[in-house]
Amino acid sequence: MIEAAGGVVWRRATKGSLEVLLVHRPQYDDWTFPKGKLEPGETHRHAALREVEEETGLRCKTGEELPEVRYEDRKGRAKRVRYWSMEPVDGSFEPNREVDEVRWLPLDEADEALTYTHDLGVLAGLRAQV
Repeated sequence: MIEAAGGVVWRRATKGSLEVLLVHRPQYDDWTFPKGKLEPGETHRHAALREVEEETGLRCKTGEELPEVRYEDRKGRAKRVRYWSMEPVDGSFEPNREVDEVRWLPLDEADEALTYTHDLGVLAGLRAQV
């Protein structure tokens, strides 16, 4: 099984509502949460922080763990992704090899923008926490 980790990055908007960050990956033409595979000896939480920073340029602090996702990847391999809620501490986005665009969306609009239905449970987990 492929082990991966990622984060649902969120912030308070000007009027107190929550916004979440989605990333666009041109290789797949999808909108999802930043995530990636674990490196040898790396913990899931550390991989989540590293992947979020690599893909979004944001250094974050982790909150609670969110629901994990299990699915078959495009090559038919079993994959498990563990997620954490994250709040940005520092940094800014620059387009890179994996992610060409990011969007901050109101929490109640993010469902419609996500490409994969399996991401909806992760977003529901964030809603339950905040």
